[in-house]
Amino acid sequence: MTTPRRFVERDRNWHPPAYAPGYKTSIPRSPNQALVSLQNPSISELSGPDFRKLRMGPHDNDLLMNFRDEASPGLPVGERIILFGRVVDQFGKPVPHTLVEMWQANAGGRYRHGKDRYLAPLDPNFGGVGRCLTDDDGWYRFRTIKPGPYPWPNGINTWRPAHIHVSVMGPAISTRLITQMYFEGDPLIPICPIVQTLKDSEAVQTMIGRLDMARSRPMDALAWRFDLVVRGALQTYFENQ
Repeated sequence: MTTPRRFVERDRNWHPPAYAPGYKTSIPRSPNQALVSLQNPSISELSGPDFRKLRMGPHDNDLLMNFRDEASPGLPVGERIILFGRVVDQFGKPVPHTLVEMWQANAGGRYRHGKDRYLAPLDPNFGGVGRCLTDDDGWYRFRTIKPGPYPWPNGINTWRPAHIHVSVMGPAISTRLITQMYFEGDPLIPICPIVQTLKDSEAVQTMIGRLDMARSRPMDALAWRFDLVVRGALQTYFENQ
């Protein structure tokens, strides 16, 4: 039986406003009515799902291997990296056996998506998606390619910083978090219209992965650490709030 968990209220000043004209697509997406507060959440919001019996493929968390073209097998083009981190709850306790999913553009900045019309070519050996379960101590790990930046039609010459999208369920349905990890030192971060919707510099820092040379593999891949807090006043910034 799953034990219900106590939640800490979000700090709404920590998150950007739903309506942020500088980020143009927030205009049609922003709600027209006030948010509704659920005072007495049911057991369905306070527990589950349980992913411990979810069957994972041998390369689900290895994006260098999970989309290789068998007709002409090869490795994806780009800088090989390791993405890892720890998932914790609002009290700093690890969240074990929860599902972490990620998706990203390739090294040229293009997604494997039918509506992506960026000029960069697709990589026949790179799908750009992966998943894994956290271990007993809340740790997750992926091997992938560092994504490239890409232009988007928010302005005349607007570019998204290199980033990886991450979804994590947390200990319950209501703690699901969808966010983006940016790379430490990227000069595009402070001028990104999406990032600029955040007025708290500390909140921006929750979305930046840190280079970790101790976890890097010599002559192979640099490692980037990205920890996730799934609930509470200082949770990792939720990208579509």
